[in-house]
Amino acid sequence: MRVAPAVELTDEQRQTLEQWARGRSLSARQVERARIVLMAANGDLDVAIGTKLGITNQKAARWRARFLALGLGGLEKDAPRPGRTPSIPPATVKAVIRKTTQDRPSNATHWSTRMMAAEVGISEASVRRIWKAHGLKPHLVETFKVSNDPEFTEKLEAIVGLYLNPPEHALVLCCDEKSQIQALDRTQPGLPMKRGRRETMTHDYKRNGTATLFAALNAATGNVISLCQQRHRHQEWLKFLRLLDDATPADKQLHIIADNYATHKHPKVQRWLTKRPRFHMYFTPTSASWLNMIERFFRDLTEHRLRRGVFRDVEELITAIDSYVDQHNEQPKPFIWTAKASDILEKVKRARAALDNARSVSRTPLAPDERTRRLRRIQVGPDCF
Repeated sequence: MRVAPAVELTDEQRQTLEQWARGRSLSARQVERARIVLMAANGDLDVAIGTKLGITNQKAARWRARFLALGLGGLEKDAPRPGRTPSIPPATVKAVIRKTTQDRPSNATHWSTRMMAAEVGISEASVRRIWKAHGLKPHLVETFKVSNDPEFTEKLEAIVGLYLNPPEHALVLCCDEKSQIQALDRTQPGLPMKRGRRETMTHDYKRNGTATLFAALNAATGNVISLCQQRHRHQEWLKFLRLLDDATPADKQLHIIADNYATHKHPKVQRWLTKRPRFHMYFTPTSASWLNMIERFFRDLTEHRLRRGVFRDVEELITAIDSYVDQHNEQPKPFIWTAKASDILEKVKRARAALDNARSVSRTPLAPDERTRRLRRIQVGPDCF
């Protein structure tokens, strides 16, 4: 007669198993396994354990042996199982990934699930699962622009330095204009949102004029100084600078961050600034307006007030903008800049290197294998940004 191997427990193991056996937050499987081992340690045979717990004696023997071999860790999870053999061969999966990242269909700019399914010979659902598993979204494209400003490093370090280490007894103001804000009125009234139906709005609209918003964001407090004008010439920019001169304490130095738009560098503007030495201008690098934190405020203004707004005339548009700025200034919150200049420069260097590799592949005649190898390195390498 075969006798089951004896189970001996230490005091610590017994205490842990007793806690598991009484546990209500553990899985039922783990509780049952703890009871099997405790009964085995008390001298019960597998047949008796199976009868008391309502399981087969083979199951009791299996978990007795698992505990003797692996200890408490063997009771917490099941042994790995091979699972069902994949219905799609790995070679087909690799072909889908390769075609998605390196090839294009002959009659389109990107792959769809139907095109790829017809190309490879699998179902659309299978293509969709492969793309999801590997994080591929051919229908989406992200825009970017790497600055080619020869003074990019100097301008970047100066502006980020103002954000991270602002000068004492001075104000850092992020300034810019949001031009051509359209006063749009819908051609028909929409329906309000209700249960089971979204708010409706006609796709077409009436243009009732435009306005330009000049705004300055205090980087330390989040407070915004704004001025709405019909146009955005150097005359309007000078008017806004005069507003900043009047609206800020006269004993404070003003460090103005703006983009290098021609209006900001007009000779008349330069002469006006020369006469007021407390104004210090910092221009963002070309194609790097994201360095100006006022763009974040413009994004919130567009998203929360303008995009779905209905304005019958320019005056109503300007009133809405002024109301939004006033409410923002009641409880202003500054945008916290966290990126260091060195980290941004490293990303820009990687982006420029990737662009140089892409240009070399597109311009230099290469053997097909070498061209494919370089494209794969560019496309499936680490993100630049």
